[in-house]
Amino acid sequence: MTSHIMPTYQRLPVTFARGQGAWLWDDNNTRYLDALSGIAVCNLGHAHPAVHSAICQQSEKLLHTSNLYNIAVQEQLAHKLIEKSGMDNVFFSNSGAEANEAAIKLARKYGHERGIDKPAIIVMEKSFHGRTLATLSATGNAKVQQGFEPLVEGFIRVPYNDIPAIEQAITDNANIVAVLVEPIQGEGGVNIPAADYLNRIRALCDKHELLMMLDEIQTGIGRTGKFLCFQHNNIIPDVCTLAKALGNGVPIGACLARGKAANILTAGNHGSTFGGNPLACSAALVVLASLDADDLITQASQKGQQIVEGLTAQLQANPHIVDMRHKGLMIGIELDKPCAELVQLALQQQLLINVTNEKTIRLLPPLVIDAEQIQQLVNTLAALIQEYTTQS
Repeated sequence: MTSHIMPTYQRLPVTFARGQGAWLWDDNNTRYLDALSGIAVCNLGHAHPAVHSAICQQSEKLLHTSNLYNIAVQEQLAHKLIEKSGMDNVFFSNSGAEANEAAIKLARKYGHERGIDKPAIIVMEKSFHGRTLATLSATGNAKVQQGFEPLVEGFIRVPYNDIPAIEQAITDNANIVAVLVEPIQGEGGVNIPAADYLNRIRALCDKHELLMMLDEIQTGIGRTGKFLCFQHNNIIPDVCTLAKALGNGVPIGACLARGKAANILTAGNHGSTFGGNPLACSAALVVLASLDADDLITQASQKGQQIVEGLTAQLQANPHIVDMRHKGLMIGIELDKPCAELVQLALQQQLLINVTNEKTIRLLPPLVIDAEQIQQLVNTLAALIQEYTTQS
């Protein structure tokens, strides 16, 4: 049958029909171990009963009224997010890109209120912030920008994990109003910065009255062993964006703000027809409650360590392993050569993985993955890497 879908994805040759926890079944009833979680979305796994129940119950009552009116469940979700993050308020959207759009608009308005006509934001090489025109422009990947020029101006790019480069950019440009950075670069190759990197950015932003804006779309909601990754550093940003795992598959994004950033956007400055609708907020509330009830965030650190230790034990003699990086259940195995073929090879072994930045195998398993599934993941992936690196 001819597809009528725009060819914007290079899809793998599989169609999934159902899921349960860390398992997925295709339309031939073949079972796969999901070590990608829909790209860090399904932290609670598939078909989580509490999420299912919340969606069903809310759909029986109300799906949409718009943000022209108060939405009680949206207020409840905002309260929970502020309680867990230490921020002051939140704008709800439908995706991570939209959450970052809100952050970018907030930063620009902050600059204009300070008398800066052309406010600029420092962003990082190899970063990824979305595919809308502004977030694409903020992204540090020329490949995904190609063909969409002219890009949105107002972004100054520096190397990731390079504090002197940020200092120099601030010195060179009086129009800088914010620093936008991922605590860990996911699409860029699971790049983990120095332990004090975020602390030093916080200090620079305080010194120069800049907004510290953290893109926690992939790292947030328990992925790294804390509710938000910046909590490993005992700091609080001015702006923090969330999406992906917040709804466990139900589209929702959030831009959280604090202090001087909290009251920048006012009525008429920004909006979203569907943002923070009752269905999405009901799902997100249950996600937060389930993460706490089952202590899954603490377990993410332990499970991530188990996976890395297991892979290290089986691959320590492999000379093609450049590095293994991880924080919680955000794991990258970097090889010394391109390895995109491993995604298809793993699929043939009923394992779902991802390769990013050409040479890094990325693992983002659901936080509900159990010990037996971890062992299967380690054994299958280690064998695939051994075979691939010795034969190719």
